[in-house]
Amino acid sequence: MHPMSENISATELTSQYTAQVKADLERNTKEQERLSAEIAALQDQLAALQRDHTVLVSIQRAIEVAPAPAEPAAQSDSVAVPAPRKETTTKSGTGKRTRTKKAAAQPRRATAGKSTAEKNAGKTEAAKNAGKTEAAKSAQPKLVDLVRRHLTEQGEPRSSAEIATALGQAHPERNIKATVVRTTLEGLVARNQAQRTKQGTSVFYTAPDGPGQTAPAQSGEQAVKADA
Repeated sequence: MHPMSENISATELTSQYTAQVKADLERNTKEQERLSAEIAALQDQLAALQRDHTVLVSIQRAIEVAPAPAEPAAQSDSVAVPAPRKETTTKSGTGKRTRTKKAAAQPRRATAGKSTAEKNAGKTEAAKNAGKTEAAKSAQPKLVDLVRRHLTEQGEPRSSAEIATALGQAHPERNIKATVVRTTLEGLVARNQAQRTKQGTSVFYTAPDGPGQTAPAQSGEQAVKADA
């Protein structure tokens, strides 16, 4: 190999090592600076913690040495005294509410009493009216009496239809039916308080002492029409 080429190779190798060492030195320096900054920050934090620790220890010692205050106990006693007053107020309020409820209940009872009295008065009035109606009905003559009187007043035989029509006109307030009148007449005949005569298909009734037992032709025709 030529001596000159060997010199060039050695120079290049030296340059490479020099550059590598320089780069390593720079990295080392930067790492030291970073760690130094972190250490400084940690030292500042440590110093702050140490100062806080000193202050807290001083406060703790001051609290332990200072005597316990007596005022809170006195205040608690003074607060406990008004308790009966509150209870009295509550009782008085309860009494007021009770009296208010009683006072409110009295008008309700009075109203209920009035309603009961009004109902009783209405029932009494209805009973009186019913009694008057019954008395009026009882004061009216019975149907059998009306039929007997009608036969006595008539001078000639009458059919049950004629008697029912005459009584209905004389007493329109009463619902007089021909069937009921016929039944009443048959009852009078059975008790010999009326007489029955028959002309063809028509039946006539007269009083026991009534004149004539034979119905006239005109009355017979009217009876047939009435029965029809």
